[in-house]
Amino acid sequence: PAALLAAEQDLVARMAAIADAAHDAPDARIAWLLHWIEDEMCPALSRGGRAWNGRRLLIFTEWDDTRRWLEGRLRLAVAHTDDADRRIACYTGPTRQKERERLKLAFNLPPDRAPLRILIATDAAREGLNFQRACHDLLHFDLPWNPSRLEQRNGRIDRTLQPAPAVFCRYFFFPQRIEDRVLQVLVRKSGTIREELGSMAAVLETRVTSLLANGIRHAEAAVTAQRIEAVAPGAGQTAVEAELEEGRERDAELRAQLDRLQRQLDRSGRAIGLRSEQLRDALSASLALAGTAPVTPGLPAAPDHPATFAVPAAVLATDPSWQPTLDLLRTPQPPGMSVAEWRATAQVRPVTFDDPGTLGQDAVQLHLEHRLVRRLLARFTTQGLVHLDLSRACLAATRLGEPRVVLLGRLSLYGPGAARLHEEIVPVTARWRDPDLRTAPLRAYSEAGEARTLDMLEESLAGPQRPVAPETRARLQATMARDIEELRPYLDEAAAAARARAEAMLAQRGEREAEGMRKLLVDQRTRIAGLIRNAEPTDQLTLLFPDEAERRQVQDDRRAWERRLEALAREETTEPARVLAGYATVASRVEPVGIAYLWPATA
Repeated sequence: PAALLAAEQDLVARMAAIADAAHDAPDARIAWLLHWIEDEMCPALSRGGRAWNGRRLLIFTEWDDTRRWLEGRLRLAVAHTDDADRRIACYTGPTRQKERERLKLAFNLPPDRAPLRILIATDAAREGLNFQRACHDLLHFDLPWNPSRLEQRNGRIDRTLQPAPAVFCRYFFFPQRIEDRVLQVLVRKSGTIREELGSMAAVLETRVTSLLANGIRHAEAAVTAQRIEAVAPGAGQTAVEAELEEGRERDAELRAQLDRLQRQLDRSGRAIGLRSEQLRDALSASLALAGTAPVTPGLPAAPDHPATFAVPAAVLATDPSWQPTLDLLRTPQPPGMSVAEWRATAQVRPVTFDDPGTLGQDAVQLHLEHRLVRRLLARFTTQGLVHLDLSRACLAATRLGEPRVVLLGRLSLYGPGAARLHEEIVPVTARWRDPDLRTAPLRAYSEAGEARTLDMLEESLAGPQRPVAPETRARLQATMARDIEELRPYLDEAAAAARARAEAMLAQRGEREAEGMRKLLVDQRTRIAGLIRNAEPTDQLTLLFPDEAERRQVQDDRRAWERRLEALAREETTEPARVLAGYATVASRVEPVGIAYLWPATA
């Protein structure tokens, strides 16, 4: 034993001597990395160059100690460059959530808007992050032994919406070190399997990972490399084919789900009947009510981005109540900057009404649930009917051969507690005739005539306005009350049909939500019952809770769970019924809100 101990001490001493000798020696990986940075990111870095170009680099390290050492070397090498303190950042497990969000945003912003160029990350960043917007270079400073982790790392930039035509995922290989031959085989094998199967199949991943379960032993490195090389998609063909079949089934289910969602989106679009141009016009009308300029065009639509528009933020910002809403349009607040300073200096980004289709922060997409849209539309719906005279009448010249009239009514359905369940505009259309020539009251068009008339109304309002003679306007104003009275029965009839459709829709929604509530309560009851079973007195429980206060706490918890179970048994009946009752119509209201005349342009 003494001789063995002496031999081990001698081995440790020699290892320490080698480490001390190499402590200050240049690291080949650092040398290569700095040379690459000089060639691709910061020209003439080693000769005092200061300027950075727009290229970015994502570096993965296996260990946090390696990350700290690498960060120190890189910061020292670029200390003389422009904005050096903001060129390098780290994304690790301890990184706070707010800082993580800032790093993700900065690394995806265009390079001229964010100085960050090098992001050093541990495996905390290997899943669920999108870094492809402005980066197509990744370096594995050291490699994981698990091929799935290697694939996940590469997936941070090698993914959908990557604008670069090529993505580079690099790693270091030392031919004189036999362990690196294993890593080289691992990387090559991962790529081969991915090319043949589309991704690292779980069966093959498990087989490769098991070969590396005990690490890479120097004496067994060659054998390990051969075994990894021998793993092929053909090995265990039955298991692989089963997994591929499952993958195909999942792919089919995903495609079916996307198809259902697309149909639902199309149905929603038809139900709402709101085009982006109409939404933009409504927001501009609301801005006019606020005494400001309308939404103005910005960049025209292009293959890589939709059309953008500008909101009169400078005028709105004079009202303090608008500041929180405008905050959603500003560039993100930098850490450490006060809200007042941020609002005074941050740029208000342009807006778009169409899906940009790409990641980024160049423009803000406005939709019906955006706070700015909701606030402007609320103003439009509450004040527009008064200030824009929409509650009275509209007269437009069209290419129709005969005068027509459109009566617009508002149907409102109310539930328990006067909660508004549904609201819609109900139109009634008819051919207009001079009262002196009428032998019978106005008669509403059929569905086909109504659709044609409404299309012509939208067309006339959206296009250039043609003048209508003052005499015609005066004649229509004189007969307006009579026209509304004659069309009111048809409006009531159309509103009754619309109410029936709305109540059927509300009943279906109530049933879905009631069933969801029932399932939620059942899940709660099942979970609590499991907690009670696990809390049954046993010898192990006595050992786990030797303290009397802890035992009392467990007993109190058990009694509380039992009371909750009793309540849940009642709620499984009462709560779904309450949800259903909330969608029942208690009262309804139909009122005319506007009338529009379509007058032949040549009449």
